[in-house]
Formats: sequence, structure tokens, C-alpha cells
Amino acid sequence: MSAIAVPGGAIGRSGIWARASGGTAVPVLIVVLAILAVWYLAAIWLNAPWQLQIFARGEGDWTWVDFLAGTMSQDRPLLPAPHQVAVELWNSVVGQNVTSRRSLVYHAWITLSATLLGFVMGTVLGILLAVLIVHNRAMDRSLMPWIIASQTIPILAIAPMVVVVLASIGMTGLVPKALISTYLSFFPVVVGMVKGFRSPDTIQLDLMRTYHASQGQTFWKLRFPSALPYLFTSMKVGVAASLVGAIVGELPTGAAGGLGSRLLAGSYYGQTVQIWSALLMAAALSAMLILAIGTVQRIVLARTGARP
Repeated sequence: MSAIAVPGGAIGRSGIWARASGGTAVPVLIVVLAILAVWYLAAIWLNAPWQLQIFARGEGDWTWVDFLAGTMSQDRPLLPAPHQVAVELWNSVVGQNVTSRRSLVYHAWITLSATLLGFVMGTVLGILLAVLIVHNRAMDRSLMPWIIASQTIPILAIAPMVVVVLASIGMTGLVPKALISTYLSFFPVVVGMVKGFRSPDTIQLDLMRTYHASQGQTFWKLRFPSALPYLFTSMKVGVAASLVGAIVGELPTGAAGGLGSRLLAGSYYGQTVQIWSALLMAAALSAMLILAIGTVQRIVLARTGARP
């Protein structure tokens, strides 16, 4: 039987492509490219009327190449092109000293401080409320409906009241923004931990009773380890909500620093490129926080043997 010669390089390349397409890299890359394509088309469409007015006021002929280049290079576009936002991000992050008010790193740190403080307070509050709800039927029936109802109030209506009331008693700066972040971040933790504390099977609870375990022992040996996967999932949602709360908390006061103040200043002066760069910085900050929680989750679950 004669052997069929197959180039080794072809097998290697096909194997690499199979592994890449089977993972998340290729699908994510395709989605990113699709978003960029739609973004560029939207920028051309939305910026076209103003560009036509510019050409109408000028002299000389113009081509479609000039038209397309003009829609993607305006100083104050209705929708900036992706490369304009990328240049602004580079100039604001790398091209500025981190202590400068023109640096997005400076503003991101101010927002991050309020985000982390509010997230910690919201997580602790959410866990405590979940413990009360799970171990007290009266609290379950009376407290849980109010917790759910609290999230129906728009945060944009609450934030100015919180800032004004706290400012009247001398509390300004970090605390009001952190409290707004707490308001948004505690809810997913409550819901997730209630589900987690109730996740042990009936047979497991009966086994703890057979061992004459106290309520505290049942909680620490069974309920809490079972709730760890729910805790980290809730924290991922809560930290993103906390970041939104910190940004919203910076808007009513016109704060001198923070991503919210950057957005506000951009809207005042029509600097849409600045607005979009601050939005992408906030998205990157949220992604980094979620990745950090995911890393801690993998370490904790691996060491405790909890179910992923």
C-alpha cells in the first residue's frame, strides 16, 4: 500500500485554525470587525449633511473620496469615526501625565474610587440582607418586595436628591457617589445570594440536622460554600452597576473630576470625540473589574472545592 504524502504545514495550519475557531478568539474578532464596519457606515451617514454644507460653502469641486474623508475627520462630528476616538484615547491616556486633568487615567481613578467603595458597601449590604431573608420568613415576605420595588425608581431621579441632601449636611465628594453606587450594586447581590443560600438540596440540609448541626454551622459549612458561585456572578453584575452609579453621581454636581464630569464637559462644548473616548474608557474600566472578579472567582472556587 502506497503512502499518501500530505504536507505537514497544511495539517499544522488547519489544526491551528480549528483550535482558534473552536475557541472564542475568532467569534469575538468577527463581532468586533462587524461593529467597526457598522460604526464607520453610521459615521458617514450621520456626518454627511454637515459635510455637504461645508462643501456648499466652499469653492471648487469635490470627489467622493473627499466626501468620505471629510465625514470621518470633522472637528465636532455628530458621530466620530472609530479612528478619531482611538486617537483621542491615545492622547488622553498615553500623551498626558496621569496627574493632569486632561488625562483620562486621572478621571478614571476618581470614578474608580467611588465605584469600589460603593461596590464593597453594596456587596456587604446585599449579603446581610440575603442572610436575613433566608433565615427569617417574616423578613422574606416583608423586605424582599421593597427591595425589588426600590429598583423601579430611576437612578437619574435619585442621584440629584442624594447629592443635594448629603451636601446640606456637609457630605460631599466621594461619599455621595459611593452611596449611589451602593444603591445600584446591592440588588443583584441580594437576589443572587438568596438563590445561593437556598441552593443546597433538601437531603443535604437533612444530613446536617442528622449531625445535630446548629444554624450557624449549617450556614458556614453548607449554605455559604454552596452560594459562592452565585456570589461571584452577582458581584460581576454589581460592579458594572456600581460603575454606572459612580458616573451618574458625578453628573448632578458637575464634579471637577471623574468620567462623569468628562462626559458633562464634552456635552457642554459639543466635543463628541471626548464623550466617546470617556465612554470607551468607562467600558474598559468595567471590563477590567469584571475580569478581576473572575480571576478571584477561579482561585476561590478551586481552593474551596465549590461547584463552578
